[in-house]
Amino acid sequence: MELANLSSNPKRKTKMSLEQTACEDLKAFERRLTEVIACLQPTTSRWRVILVLVSVCTSMGAYNWLSDPETSVVSFSQSLWNHPFFTISAIILVLLCFMGVHKRVMAPSIITSRTRSVLSDFNMSCDDTGKLILRPRPTMT
Repeated sequence: MELANLSSNPKRKTKMSLEQTACEDLKAFERRLTEVIACLQPTTSRWRVILVLVSVCTSMGAYNWLSDPETSVVSFSQSLWNHPFFTISAIILVLLCFMGVHKRVMAPSIITSRTRSVLSDFNMSCDDTGKLILRPRPTMT
């Protein structure tokens, strides 16, 4: 009888350790995902502020440029020369777009959406902060 208990216990311990290992792996994955998203937030916020400021400056400069009566009289290059605030802010906005700032602003949402698409194969998802959401297993009816 003791031999039967000894032979069944190692299987049971192995099964439990596999489940515990899987649970620990999921917890480690969740910690790393939340860490990555949290580390991106300050940088994302800074780029958002910069992008908003440059966009507001460009739109204010464009309003002044278009409302100037001399704009329709002089040449395009002379008109831009007469409005350096608009010209500089528009150039900075274009450079920021070429540098890919719009991707940096959207980085956390890109990471979470790609993670969700991969996790859907495992019947899981995650929220915007990176916390895992375990869905109930589908039942066979």
